[in-house]
Amino acid sequence: MEHALPAGTVLFEQGDVPNFQVVLVSGSVQLFGRSADGREVLIEVVRAPDLVIPAAVLTGSPYLMQARVPEPSKFLLVQADVFREAIDRDPQLAKAVLGTLAEQFRRMVRQTKNLKLRSAAERVGCYLLVLSERQGTPDRALLPYEKHVIASELGMTRESFSRALNALAKAGISVDGQEVTIHDRIRLAKAAIPDPMIDPPDPDGTERQVLELIGRLRG
Repeated sequence: MEHALPAGTVLFEQGDVPNFQVVLVSGSVQLFGRSADGREVLIEVVRAPDLVIPAAVLTGSPYLMQARVPEPSKFLLVQADVFREAIDRDPQLAKAVLGTLAEQFRRMVRQTKNLKLRSAAERVGCYLLVLSERQGTPDRALLPYEKHVIASELGMTRESFSRALNALAKAGISVDGQEVTIHDRIRLAKAAIPDPMIDPPDPDGTERQVLELIGRLRG
């Protein structure tokens, strides 16, 4: 089944057992974790094309996160048991899913290193550098979510995020609402210290691999 969903839709809750493998065809999905006392943080943003938490579907285990749609997005929904059966009988599909799982694992390792090895200012600086590259505007970055949501993704409070932005003003940025102007990209990079072993690489064959996987599922 293919669905187009509006911004604000909750795909599933933390603790739900998967009924479908959710395939993100266009748009994005935010994955939130919630503590027993109700504290919530943004764990990861999944961008199309990708599978949404296939590990839970493959093992039939409860989701460890809630999934929300922050922008109009399109999805392919495959019944969980059908998805598992298809993997059992189609070695090429199994290989594609394994590749997707491997890439997601590497993303989580990068995120863990980002949180544990960098100061708040370095995390924010590298976030702005990557974001501006992704948006195709090397001299500015438009923050895609509320600042407190971005702060939680980067493992800090809203106040710490604001302090980091203020500290980076000395490295050649200025902030106007949701828009961050990068006046001196070289100076910002010296302050943030980008690392190819942490920061997301330029797009490679991963997107093509996921698109081929989606084609196999549709077929």
